[in-house]
Amino acid sequence: MAPITTSREEFDEIPTVVGIFSAFGLVFTVSLFAWICCQRKSSKSNKTPPYKFVHVLKGVDIYPENLSSKKKFGADDKNEVKNKPAVPKNSLHLDLEKRDLNGNFPKTNLKASSPSDLESVTPKLFSEGEKEAVSPDSLKSSTSLTSEEKQDKLGTLFFSLEYNFEKKAFVVNIKEARGLPAMDEQSMTSDPYIKMTILPEKKHKVKTRVLRKTLDPAFDETFTFYGILYTQIQELALHFTILSFDRFSRDDIIGEVLIPLAGIELSDGKMLMNREIIKRNVRKSSGRGELLISLCYQSTTNTLTVVVLKARHLPKSDVSGLSDPYVKVNLYHAKKRISKKKTHVKKCTPNAVFNELFVFDIPCEGLEEISVEFLVLDSERGSRNEVIGRLVLGATAEGTGGEHWKEICDYPRRQIAKWHMLCDG
Repeated sequence: MAPITTSREEFDEIPTVVGIFSAFGLVFTVSLFAWICCQRKSSKSNKTPPYKFVHVLKGVDIYPENLSSKKKFGADDKNEVKNKPAVPKNSLHLDLEKRDLNGNFPKTNLKASSPSDLESVTPKLFSEGEKEAVSPDSLKSSTSLTSEEKQDKLGTLFFSLEYNFEKKAFVVNIKEARGLPAMDEQSMTSDPYIKMTILPEKKHKVKTRVLRKTLDPAFDETFTFYGILYTQIQELALHFTILSFDRFSRDDIIGEVLIPLAGIELSDGKMLMNREIIKRNVRKSSGRGELLISLCYQSTTNTLTVVVLKARHLPKSDVSGLSDPYVKVNLYHAKKRISKKKTHVKKCTPNAVFNELFVFDIPCEGLEEISVEFLVLDSERGSRNEVIGRLVLGATAEGTGGEHWKEICDYPRRQIAKWHMLCDG
């Protein structure tokens, strides 16, 4: 029997065939992997997206209301429209589908021609299945205002209160504001938002988002405060501050609303309320308090030592009667700020003791072109701090500020302390 022989050409063809099969296998594997990824991506896109927004603030757990009624997409939209109850045009029901590009709702003409008309609208303010009690104060008609009252009218705030007994949580829903004044004279509109504080402890401070260019902002934001017992609610009060955002300066304060919760019964369910926005109490310049400052000029080292000692009789920053003051110290040379310092915040006191020392290097010989500005501010978490009062010490300053400055120039290396009245910021 003849032996089987294999030519060298056949041995050379084997690696070529193996390479071709390996290439086909690699292409098949990559295609299969890409197909699986596409299938997973398409399945995820069909799922219901998460809720539109969730508030997360320090010390406060805040979640959107009605998590069970998430908006469904696709074919479910048709069934949802069919089952959706009819809402009258004059109702305050807020439909997410009617928001514009800025997140605002279109203006609604809610005019109560008589108390009976308003009573017919009020029971339909909430969606079906919700149990609520309407406050008698919310039934006040706005048609009986005189012409003088309309001129001073700053708008109306609509909100609801509820207590969740299962979660032991106090729920506040800021619905909308109507008829706000225009704070921007050029565009004749405002960029409103609302800050809310639970008094008297001021532990819970929250604020809504800013709605651009509207005098009838519809916020519809729900804030849930956990850890508040139902028995404590009667001792609390809600303070709403309505502001207009200003990109280039301090935000404009439109007005405020104070709601003492004593006598308000929340055991029957959600309560809809509205209150007229009133002008914020403006402090007089003579009542902004006093600041005790000690100064010492070292001519040998050309340094100025500033000691912020005490503040007393500071005015209340809000209706709680309590402030969280601190002091900013700005050093100016020829009207140009060259250095700045600040003290620590003192919590909930109109009479603060700071006792903090700052040393400034003077860039010139003498104090002729030097001045020091003291700004007493109220610390507000999550928003711009409000100026309580202002004090300027320098050669051109009037009153006790100029006298104090002259003394430290005449008596260098001597620490001189004086009380000064604070003026408008």
